Amino acid sequence: MSTPAASPDPPPDAPEEPASAVLERALEEGTTLHGLVRAFEEKGFAVAFVVLLGVPALPLPTGGATHVFEAMAALLALELIAGRETLWLPRRWREVRIGGGDRERFVRGLLRLVRGAERVSKPRLRWLFRLRLASVAYGLFVIAGSAAAFFAPPFTGLDTLPALGVVLVSLGVLLDDVAFAIGGTVVTAAGIALELTLGAKLVDVVKDLL
Repeated sequence: MSTPAASPDPPPDAPEEPASAVLERALEEGTTLHGLVRAFEEKGFAVAFVVLLGVPALPLPTGGATHVFEAMAALLALELIAGRETLWLPRRWREVRIGGGDRERFVRGLLRLVRGAERVSKPRLRWLFRLRLASVAYGLFVIAGSAAAFFAPPFTGLDTLPALGVVLVSLGVLLDDVAFAIGGTVVTAAGIALELTLGAKLVDVVKDLL
């Protein structure tokens, strides 16, 4: 009697494509913000926050020119808190193109940032990012960081740290690395504290002049 052939082992899961590869392909295709979000599927919120707050995170005074990005990030964070699994974007926002023209230098820098993060990161407490409570906390954090960057005095560069903290936390979500999330939280907290401290001193100076 012949014995039945052993069933073949199931094929191993295909390795997850690096976030930098997905981002680079999307940029080469000249994608819009909506297309970029769709390319990252369930992590679309994280990549949207990286893109929107990447500009105010640059160590350059913007004079309030990035307020629209900070407002967009706060509104999208409300969707995350409300429990939406995918982003809804107004038509005007969906058609914003990522890359090309004046934005090319920024997106290439963004790509280098993601690649650098991938080199030093590894999955840490991945399960934590799947919790509903974590999504709510993430959304509240983005709102706090965006608001701190929005209300920073213009031409002071004080919007840099709160925005950079949100970018770092979002990279942690994108790469499933809680170390980035913790680091970003510390950076944003430091930025808010610095903003409040200098703001209080500025108020005292104005009072003395009056």
